[in-house]
Amino acid sequence: MSKSELIQKIADELSLAKKDVKAVIESLATHGYKEMKKSGEFLLPGFAKFIVVKKPATKERQGINPFTKEPTVFKAKPARKQLKVRPVKAAKDAV
Repeated sequence: MSKSELIQKIADELSLAKKDVKAVIESLATHGYKEMKKSGEFLLPGFAKFIVVKKPATKERQGINPFTKEPTVFKAKPARKQLKVRPVKAAKDAV
């Protein structure tokens, strides 16, 4: 489902203007981004909890290819932030 299809369905269901629904969705996203940047998590009630996980940098290391048994080198990775989404119980039960 695309963003415009979602906006249309919500507008039809609640008898609201598409412009108003679009503004609410964009505002929700903006506040979610700010909250994740500030505290590292954002709860969308009844849907999911978004959590920022900080992954440390890894060094280059030696390893063995499990298929060919040849030695190989795994590249180093920089430190990064990863977003994890955990559905709430109501969302799990709905599926």
